Amino acid sequence: MSRQRYRSPMRSSPVANVGRVVLITLAVVASIGPVIYGIMLSVRPMSSIIAEPLSLPTWETLDLSSFSRAMMDESEGGFGLGRFILNSLMVALATVALSILVSVLGAYAAARLRYKGRRVVNAIILGVYLFPGIVLSVPLFVLLTKAGLTRSLVGLLLVYVAGTVPVAIYMMRNYFYAMPESVEEAALVDGASLPRMLWSVVLPMSLPGVVATAVYVFMIAWNEYFYALLFLVSNRPQWTAPLGIAQLTDFSVPVPVLLAGAITVTIPVVILFSFVQRFLAEGLTTGAEK
Repeated sequence: MSRQRYRSPMRSSPVANVGRVVLITLAVVASIGPVIYGIMLSVRPMSSIIAEPLSLPTWETLDLSSFSRAMMDESEGGFGLGRFILNSLMVALATVALSILVSVLGAYAAARLRYKGRRVVNAIILGVYLFPGIVLSVPLFVLLTKAGLTRSLVGLLLVYVAGTVPVAIYMMRNYFYAMPESVEEAALVDGASLPRMLWSVVLPMSLPGVVATAVYVFMIAWNEYFYALLFLVSNRPQWTAPLGIAQLTDFSVPVPVLLAGAITVTIPVVILFSFVQRFLAEGLTTGAEK
């Protein structure tokens, strides 16, 4: 009697494996294809694009002047995107630092401390997080006008911190909920103070959550356009990168310059994620319970 070959129900069939590969390939092509095509257009002169829009760049047609033109200052014949990127980088990094500093303490208090009105405070945090940003634009504009900060990066920084702190607290609060309390109790029994316990025990264990929240806050501050337009539109030297990219969408701006500016703006984000992936992998193994 022939012995039938046992097949695990968890094992995929060859047809399913081929279909998976095809779907993944199509998804990669659909997502990466436009980006690659945009990069190829950014390194070609406009005349070559008009003549042969689908051809690949060659050494003879390779032209990187679009990047320099997008980054150079207006006085040098450029569009000033380099200065705008620097403004965005300063505002985004300062927003991350202030938001994480405030949110770590607030999220830990919301997740661990027992006090009267705790549920009301958590509901307010969630409510502010869900509130549409455009509704807050009028009171924020009035407050910053009274303070004389409507045309400065400092005022924009305060708006970003006020807008991202509820998001950061909500994200890290859920992460603190999932952390075991036994390690914190052991540290307190060993004589550690609350600040010492937060710095030496809670932060190392919550490192992946803090990094993920910091990346999310950075992306909000880096890509934000509405408040930057509202508060900085009349002060061009203080513009951020989204405002600089918006000016490149004018019909008078060559397509290679627009694409070169868009690619340049994504470079800090790519660098950030390249570091964050390694940092997250290390942070996931940090702070184990004895």
